[in-house]
Amino acid sequence: VALICRGLRLRWKRSVPVGLLTPLLLSSYMLFFFRDPPRTAPTDPDLVVSGADGVIAGIQTVEESRYLKGKAVRISIFLSLFDVHVNRAPISGMSTFLGYFPGEHFFTFEEKSSDHNQHNAILIEGEGTRCLVYQIVGPVCRRVVYWPDHDAPVSVMKGDPIGMMKFGSRLDMYFPEGDIEPVVSVGDKVRAGETVVAKLRSREVAK
Repeated sequence: VALICRGLRLRWKRSVPVGLLTPLLLSSYMLFFFRDPPRTAPTDPDLVVSGADGVIAGIQTVEESRYLKGKAVRISIFLSLFDVHVNRAPISGMSTFLGYFPGEHFFTFEEKSSDHNQHNAILIEGEGTRCLVYQIVGPVCRRVVYWPDHDAPVSVMKGDPIGMMKFGSRLDMYFPEGDIEPVVSVGDKVRAGETVVAKLRSREVAK
């Protein structure tokens, strides 16, 4: 009996710290994950900033026939569980929520997730270009949020917070092919609202 009691006391002494530490660690991580640090966007209107923190996963020319109606440059950003997950407007303009679209839950570091995964679609129409933003969910991230009005266009400034993706995810930015020139490369680390990812071409060159 004495041995059993001693064993129970030992297990209790070990379990109490673990029981207290686990919720503390989880709470600390949640505070860390949902952080929204201040960001300062460059004032030059010809500069396009990243819409998310993370790593540039791809820069491709694709056909975007639904909203941009033609060839588009797609800049994809992969977010890890440790990145800030608040999304920001890549350009200034009128932001329109296009809807939430069902789909698959492929890992967001896979290229096919851009075309097949569930996502929010947002169109920002600026003076020099338009930007189609996809907030893409993966097998872990099952919820994406767009904060401005869903029923009417809203004016946003470059770098403004526009939404959030919960846990590991992917953000794609599409621009009409002739409007921008990317200045980042695959593998580059970027910060939402601050890192310049592209420059607007002059209207004469774009023509």
